[in-house]
Amino acid sequence: MKIDVVTIFPETVQGLLREGVVRRAIDRDLVEVQIHDLRDYSDDRHRSVDDVPYGGGPGMVLKCEPLFRAISAIEDSVGLPEAVVLMSPQGKRFAHPDAQRLSRLSHFVVLCGRYEGVDERVRESIVTEELSIGDYVLTGGELPALVIIDAVARLVPGVVGNARSVESESFVRGLLDFPQYTRPAEARALRVPETLLSGHHKEISRWRKREAVRRTLNRRPDLLAQASLDDEERAILQELLTERAKGAGV
Repeated sequence: MKIDVVTIFPETVQGLLREGVVRRAIDRDLVEVQIHDLRDYSDDRHRSVDDVPYGGGPGMVLKCEPLFRAISAIEDSVGLPEAVVLMSPQGKRFAHPDAQRLSRLSHFVVLCGRYEGVDERVRESIVTEELSIGDYVLTGGELPALVIIDAVARLVPGVVGNARSVESESFVRGLLDFPQYTRPAEARALRVPETLLSGHHKEISRWRKREAVRRTLNRRPDLLAQASLDDEERAILQELLTERAKGAGV
């Protein structure tokens, strides 16, 4: 997989590439990330990439021509990308299915927005989708881009050593993860649930399913409508809903 990132702060993006799962993916030649400084595609001696908005108003807008040149250079170098993603608070909220979809691509580009946004002609002519990581405004698209790169890279086969750890994570099947514990068995008078210490794998599996369903029901009930539940999990959900109804006096 190849990911090209266009930004005016290349050092910010570069930091992630030296750490963790993304570094591992790069070292194993499973993912290649190329960072492009947008200022390199400016056509003036000041290397400017922004200007005041037509019609007036506060702030600055990223100019379209440097972005057009950046995309053209990428296309000339490695070919037409399968997607050009603009990081923007106006975009669709990024979720696990988006990470899965992008992880199946061989090449995509991430454009990092900045200031008051980008010239609308960039959206109209080169952007294939806009993504956001939440309903809030950041100073630029670099941090959201890093979120997407990390989420996508870890789904590329061979990047994470234990594939089961990826398959069992929160959101993969629409459920939050069950509570996790490690040694010691007791800390600050809080004990690990006895079921996890019992060694009975069937009981441990059922406990984990129950706790995952319970946690999702309590914290993110909106996920349950699209969750891929097996028969046992559906039965557990019904039990929990019945318990909740009784507790509410229904």
